[in-house]
Amino acid sequence: MIDSHCHLDHEPLFSDLSNIIHRSKNIGIEKLLTISTTLESFTKIKEIITRDEMIYGTIGIHPHEANKDQIDAEFIINNFNAHPKIIGIGETGLDFYYNHSDKDKQISSFIEHIEASIKTDSPLIIHSRAAENETFNILNDFKSSNLKILMHCFTGSKNLADKLMNLNAYFSASGIITFKNSIELQKTFSHLPLDKILIETDSPYLAPVPNRGKKNEPSFIDFTAAKMAEIKKISKEELIKTTTNNFNKLFFN
Repeated sequence: MIDSHCHLDHEPLFSDLSNIIHRSKNIGIEKLLTISTTLESFTKIKEIITRDEMIYGTIGIHPHEANKDQIDAEFIINNFNAHPKIIGIGETGLDFYYNHSDKDKQISSFIEHIEASIKTDSPLIIHSRAAENETFNILNDFKSSNLKILMHCFTGSKNLADKLMNLNAYFSASGIITFKNSIELQKTFSHLPLDKILIETDSPYLAPVPNRGKKNEPSFIDFTAAKMAEIKKISKEELIKTTTNNFNKLFFN
C-alpha cells in the first residue's frame, strides 16, 4: 500500500525516520510521499528522499504559509525538474477557516502552483478548507488544461465531490474517516468511484482510530485502509491493491 500524504520532515517523525521506515515496510507500505509545506520543509525533503528508495517528495507552499513563503511557477518548475524523486506539486490550495495568510496571497500562490502543475504535467496536491466554492471555481478556470488533481485529506461535501469529479479529480482519505462523527464523509466516500480514491495518513496529524489522539505515522494507514474497505464493501486486500494502482496511475503514468 502507499501513504500518499505524510510529513516526514515534521517531528516526531523526522528524528525517528529509520524506525518510521522500518515499521512502514513491515506492514506492507511500498511508497511514502512526503509533502512540502514551506521552503524550509522542501530543503529537508530533498534530503529525506535520499534516505530510502520508498520515499518520494513534492514541492509546494501550504496556504497557511502564503504570506511568508511566496514562490512563483518558474521556481516550482525548476526545482521539480531538478529532482527526479520530486513527483508532485503542493501542498497548495485555500484555507479560509484559519486564514493564517491573506486570502489574496493564498489565491495567487494557488494559481502559481496550478500553472506549475500544468507545465510539468504533474499532480497537484490540494488542501481546501472553508473554501469549497473558491477552490472549485479556480480549478474550473483551468478545466481545459487537463489538470491532475488530488484532493488531499478530503473532507468536503458530496456536492463539491460531484463537481470535482467533472474535473477528473482524485480524492485521498485520511484517518478522519475512522472517526465516529464522520458519518457524512463516510457516505461521500461510499459514493465516490473506487478508481478515484487514495489513502493517506497526513502524519504526524490525524491519527486514525484506535490511535486517535496519538502522534500519527505512516504505518497507521493500515487502519484507514481497513475502514475504507468497510465503507466500499470490499476486502482490505482489494482496497489496498486498487488505491495503490490509483496512486501509481496518477503519479507515474
